[in-house]
Amino acid sequence: MALPEPSESTTALVTGASAGIGEAIARELASRGHGVALVARREERLQTLAGELRERRGVRAEAIAADLADPAARRRLADQIAGLGLEVEILVNNAGFGYSGNLVDSDPERLVAMLRVNCEALLDLQTRYLPGMVERGEGAVINIASTSAFQPIPGTATYAATKAFVLSLSEAVREELKGTGVTLTAVCPGPVKTEFTRMAGIEHTEDQLPDIFWTSSEAVAKAAVDGAESGKRVVVPGLLNRAGAITGQHTPRTLVLPIAKRVWKQAL
Repeated sequence: MALPEPSESTTALVTGASAGIGEAIARELASRGHGVALVARREERLQTLAGELRERRGVRAEAIAADLADPAARRRLADQIAGLGLEVEILVNNAGFGYSGNLVDSDPERLVAMLRVNCEALLDLQTRYLPGMVERGEGAVINIASTSAFQPIPGTATYAATKAFVLSLSEAVREELKGTGVTLTAVCPGPVKTEFTRMAGIEHTEDQLPDIFWTSSEAVAKAAVDGAESGKRVVVPGLLNRAGAITGQHTPRTLVLPIAKRVWKQAL
């Protein structure tokens, strides 16, 4: 169930690689000898990271700027990867962002854009690259979900729903892939101190939430790659996060919804 062996003609495509968990996963894969294709909107950051990985790890590292919310950009991305003579044998669907606030008070365009990145782009890339992996008989997909996937969360309803989609899709497709030599792992981090909190408008939670609840990007990245290496179905980094995931899954909705609403309201 190990990850495919690195080679000059294969790459690990990592989306959202310009910062946070995506950057950390790219570093983790490169440290294990895998070439990487780094994708995000901020090309300058990608180029800096790619240069560092080439110099320090001796791997092939490509930087490709793309707005994954745009279907045309995703098609161009696939063409660019093919034009480089690379086969994607590891796909890391990490790109995504959050949004806080009640639905009725939210910017509809922002919510739809979040859906396109968190769900549509992930599904698109998965359907583009899984057939080739299956045909070759090896490959791995890592989909970054969230502990938000385990229960509805009033106050960030759409974001939690997008991550529930990612988790549900990942678990079902993993079962479809059994016996093909291809693995699929969903990773469900809890709170992580990255640019994500600022983009979601909840950066002040970093001061309100005790350190024991936070996990570093590096720890999440190692857990993600180790989990894919072991062929795990779902990875929830951190003991408290695993306990929360179990609670969120099995507590009756009539109990969990008011609690989730109150906790999230206090965090805003």
